[in-house]
Amino acid sequence: MVKVTRKPHPKKKEKTRSITYRLTEHLVEELETEANEQNISQNVLVKQILGKYIEWYRFSEKIGMIPVPKALLQTLGDSLDGQDIDAIINLIFPIIKDNVMFMKGGYDLRRCIETLEDYMKASGMKSDHRIEGPLHHFIIQHDLGKKWSVFTEQLLAQIFHSFLPDKNLKFQSTDTTVILTVALGADFSEHEY
Repeated sequence: MVKVTRKPHPKKKEKTRSITYRLTEHLVEELETEANEQNISQNVLVKQILGKYIEWYRFSEKIGMIPVPKALLQTLGDSLDGQDIDAIINLIFPIIKDNVMFMKGGYDLRRCIETLEDYMKASGMKSDHRIEGPLHHFIIQHDLGKKWSVFTEQLLAQIFHSFLPDKNLKFQSTDTTVILTVALGADFSEHEY
C-alpha cells in the first residue's frame, strides 16, 4: 500500500529579529480582536498578514487583480458555455504566464503551481497537494458551480500540457471541487526551483 502524504508549503527555519512599529490604538485593538477570534497570538496574526502581503497582495495591483464577489462569479458561471470557457482560457493563459514571470522571476511548472496556490490562498479557495508515490493530487475546492469546475479542469490541462505535453492527466470533479492527478515523481516540489 502506497502512503499518501500532504505536500505542505515549506516551513523554512529562518532567522528572526524583533522590530517595533507605531500603530494607531484602533488598529491595535482590531488586531487584538481578530487574533482572539482566531485563537492565535497577535504576533502570529501579523506574521500571517505580512506573509500574504509579500506572497500575493504586493503584486495584485501591479498585475491588475481586483476583488470580485463570489456571488458574481457564481452567477456568471451559470451562463458560460463551452465556447465562453475556451475564450476565457485563451485570454487568461498568456496573462498567467506574464504574472508568474513577474511574481516568481521565471516561468516553469513549479513556479506556475506555486503562483496558483498563492492565488487560491489569497482568494480564500481551499486547495491541497497530496503525494501518493509518484502521483501528485492537486485538489481545488472553489464552490462556484459545475461550469467553474469545467473551466478549472481545462485551465489546468492547458497549463500542465504546455510543460508536459505527453503526461496523462486524470480529473475528478463535482460542482464544487476539482482533483487533478498526475505522475510527477515522488521528489517533485513546486517550492524548489
